[in-house]
Amino acid sequence: MSSLNVLYDAPGPKAKRRNLILSVIFAVLLLWVVYIVLVALNDKGQLDSEKWSPFLHAEIWSTYLLPGLWQTVRAALLSLVIALPVGALLAVGRLSDHRVISAPCTVIIEFFRAIPVLLLMVFAKVIFVAAEVGSEELRPLLAVVTGLVLYNASVLAEVFRSGIASLPSGQTEASLAIGLRKGQIMTIILLPQALTAMLPAIVSQLVVIVKDTALGGLLTIEYPELLRSSKTAFSNFQNVVPMFIVAALIFIALNLTLTTIASQLEKYLRNRRSGGKGSKPLLGSTETATETEVLNAPGITETDPPRLTK
Repeated sequence: MSSLNVLYDAPGPKAKRRNLILSVIFAVLLLWVVYIVLVALNDKGQLDSEKWSPFLHAEIWSTYLLPGLWQTVRAALLSLVIALPVGALLAVGRLSDHRVISAPCTVIIEFFRAIPVLLLMVFAKVIFVAAEVGSEELRPLLAVVTGLVLYNASVLAEVFRSGIASLPSGQTEASLAIGLRKGQIMTIILLPQALTAMLPAIVSQLVVIVKDTALGGLLTIEYPELLRSSKTAFSNFQNVVPMFIVAALIFIALNLTLTTIASQLEKYLRNRRSGGKGSKPLLGSTETATETEVLNAPGITETDPPRLTK
């Protein structure tokens, strides 16, 4: 039996015929919807060449789209750099055995996770304006980054906590047996493994951060990110639909780049943990360890010779 048949039963001739019919029906419906949308756009004049010709000139890119893209990337990068370590610290704090530490961390995580990120941005903007924090031009960026960090750090904290909780308890017991303290176990043993195991979920949350920067373009926050710059551009060129289509494609390209980088990082971390493709099998693998490997294992000394399996 192949590995693909482990999760579900292989479809028989009747199921294959039914799947083929459903696929054809779905494809026909999809093409019909696309045709209806294109006809509607054409009737409204949104497919005319003059609506798309501004994208062939450098002005629209240098004045609107590229500056807006830079503001989006800047807010997203600042939020990522701050939210990741804050989320890890909150996760470690929530898992602490000391209630003085775990209780406040739990309250912080649940509080900021329950509030919409848009409200956090608005509250941050109001507080920064009232307290006169930063310059007038800097406050929208501070409000966007603050809202994104507070919300996404609390979400990432739960991701880290679930990753740490999913690790086998034997690793903690073995680490305690060789004399590591709880802080060392968390930072050296558990947290790096949770980061690798939870990397797909973390990447999904990072994509959410990039998309949520568009909330900063609302009138109450006035951050000149990509979507807000696109609105300014289509008011000048009168091409609403083409401008939003191009903005959506830029967001897709940005998130695909982030996902690709994260996938390469995940492969690198997994190869590093496994010691590379050409590495020798570790202790505990299906193959029998050699005497040299056992003697070099942590906690084994020459005065305490191990028992080798013949």
